[in-house]
Amino acid sequence: MTPLTPDPIRTERLLLLPLLVEHAEEMAAALADPRLHTFIGGSPADPQALRARYERLVAGSPDPAVAWCNWVIQLADQECLVGTVQATVSGPADERLAEIAWVVGTPWQGRGIATEATRALIGWLGQRRVGLVIAHIHPEHRASAAVATAAGLAPTDVVHEGEIRWTGPAGG
Repeated sequence: MTPLTPDPIRTERLLLLPLLVEHAEEMAAALADPRLHTFIGGSPADPQALRARYERLVAGSPDPAVAWCNWVIQLADQECLVGTVQATVSGPADERLAEIAWVVGTPWQGRGIATEATRALIGWLGQRRVGLVIAHIHPEHRASAAVATAAGLAPTDVVHEGEIRWTGPAGG
């Protein structure tokens, strides 16, 4: 697979910045609300744990056939980090697919940030010849289902580890 390297992505209100280890402290604060883990499990990571996780993510996938593409979401007018989007891209060039995810800190939810960032991510993937986008969403997570729908994904009958698989084309 041709290596994919995240580039900055600009939208009307957001700047998606390629993930850096240095983002850990600010992101730990942005994602500190335990309610963010209602559907995904676990608990908020402290800055040290998030730094260690970001070190692994920035180092990239150990599998050369898989690309880990991660961004932090910055509000362009306030220059503060409010969440993340990510894509794990795999498959041969003519059948590339991406499993995506997003999270926006509680203080910034309900403003369309996750939808705007996810649409931008899907557009970026389409420009890199990714054909299929997949997201896994807990059946009771209405906010994530709304983001997926607005980003052009649709639920399937596939349930994976208790979450519904949503799919759609890349490119937005």
